[in-house]
Amino acid sequence: EAATSRIYFETYIWKSDAVGRRFRQALVDAHERGVEVYVVFDTFANLVVPQEFYRGLPEGIHVKRHPLVTGGAKFFFPSHWGRNHRKLLVVDDTAAYLGGYNIGQDYANRWRDTHARFAGDMVVELENAFVDYWNIYDGSPALPQPRRRTWSRDMRIHRNLPADMVYPIRNMYLEAIDRANTRVWLTTAYLIPDDAFVRSLVQAAERGVDVRLIVPHFSNHIVADWLSRVTYERLLSGGVRLLRFENAMVHAKTATIDGIWSTIGTANIDRLSLAGNYEVNMEILDSDVARRMEEIFDLDSGNCTELTLDEWTRRPLIARVTEGILSPWHPLL
Repeated sequence: EAATSRIYFETYIWKSDAVGRRFRQALVDAHERGVEVYVVFDTFANLVVPQEFYRGLPEGIHVKRHPLVTGGAKFFFPSHWGRNHRKLLVVDDTAAYLGGYNIGQDYANRWRDTHARFAGDMVVELENAFVDYWNIYDGSPALPQPRRRTWSRDMRIHRNLPADMVYPIRNMYLEAIDRANTRVWLTTAYLIPDDAFVRSLVQAAERGVDVRLIVPHFSNHIVADWLSRVTYERLLSGGVRLLRFENAMVHAKTATIDGIWSTIGTANIDRLSLAGNYEVNMEILDSDVARRMEEIFDLDSGNCTELTLDEWTRRPLIARVTEGILSPWHPLL
């Protein structure tokens, strides 16, 4: 509502419910007062949304749907499999927003999520992230690069770009965990880590680091829940603490380490996010931000039940059989 020159709006899911319509109307109002509006959303994630909802956008609003199939005959190459899982909003040169929040009623007040507002020099960096994606996928009209970029000592954007086979977010996490001395507190909606990620967490715990993971007790994807459990015994045996968020879907994608390092972004801890989709995470080296992230983690922990190794090893036989049947799919998700 405060935009005066341009809005870059990018989301994975955009529902046509009351919250989704409020966002659409805000974009329409901005366009009508002369603001340049650019919109990106993922086709696959919104297949159930009536197309009339998007057709209600005026012609002057520039829209790019991340296509259902990319690359034509090259679709069979992994670089064309990624969905646009990003959630990003850039307003003028004033503010940018990044995190796990999709657009819809459930996400507004029924899910537990984390989104961050950035100001100052980092706005242009998130603007650049939008512009690069828009131009790679031939958004029309093409957008100019920002007039200036910045070298920040405290924050850095990491972008997964499947078209270029670039996936830095996974390595960002691994490098940070390997440096941990006191604590690794991580929250993720879907925990389906690869062997290297599990090994990094376990090694941190074995050297005395307090490693805690908050995950949904039951997520919105039952298959993801079962695949997540494939790694539980190895994590618990290695000293990693698993905290299961109760009575709501925790969808945040955040971590904080050693009271100095934090990340807030769109990537889950699974193959789809770390080696498949278009994602954006902000890496932050700031003790004040880390302290706030620890406070949030403590608050969320109060709504969790901890899963112990003893409890896990006594789970029913049918659960073990189901995990065994699904385990071959673990590397794919």
